[in-house]
Amino acid sequence: MLKTPLMIRDYPEEERPRERLMKDGPETLSNQELLAIILRTGTKKESVLQLSYRIIQNFEGLKLLKDASIEELTSLNGVGTAKAVQLIAAMELGRRVSRLQLEERYTIRSPEDGANYVMEDMRFLSQEHFVCLYLNTKNQVLHRQTVFVGSLNASIVHPREVFREAFRRSAASLICFHNHPSGDPTPSREDIEVTKRLAECGKMLGIDMLDHIIIGDQKFISLKEKGYV
Repeated sequence: MLKTPLMIRDYPEEERPRERLMKDGPETLSNQELLAIILRTGTKKESVLQLSYRIIQNFEGLKLLKDASIEELTSLNGVGTAKAVQLIAAMELGRRVSRLQLEERYTIRSPEDGANYVMEDMRFLSQEHFVCLYLNTKNQVLHRQTVFVGSLNASIVHPREVFREAFRRSAASLICFHNHPSGDPTPSREDIEVTKRLAECGKMLGIDMLDHIIIGDQKFISLKEKGYV
């Protein structure tokens, strides 16, 4: 008598890959389990986990699987064109993310580099936007975040909001920007007060605030160069 294959629905909920990913995060899953989530279904003869295991075994791990062709994938029992395309698309996304991380991170070496990064986005804004760039140890941009929109005020720009994202991104440092809709980047008293407050908080938290740059119309002022950071 043929034995009925064990399907995903037959596993305890806490052992199913999708549920484990949602509960514990993707880093806790094996390659086999991540592959099973991408494939979604198995065959009449085996579960998606069994199919995933067989695919990984056939290609001796991810190193060969990442370069597999549609023909190579569909030569395996249980892998049709749709599943092969899903796998190739997932591998290509992984490659593109890797290229972003290695090649396309913008490096900021000077106030001018920082101003150039945001100038075209911020110079024509009709309201003030307070924006932070979060950097790694090589001064490469990890993330850009608009912290708030409105007139700059020390009671509104709270250090908690500015540095929360730095911790989330494991940033080594940050640069703050805000625009002056008038086009004149001359700092106000509030601009200077906010800068000093954030710089002091950064020192206490061990995350350097490298600069606060005010963006005007094709002009900018670095508060670090002015001696306020």
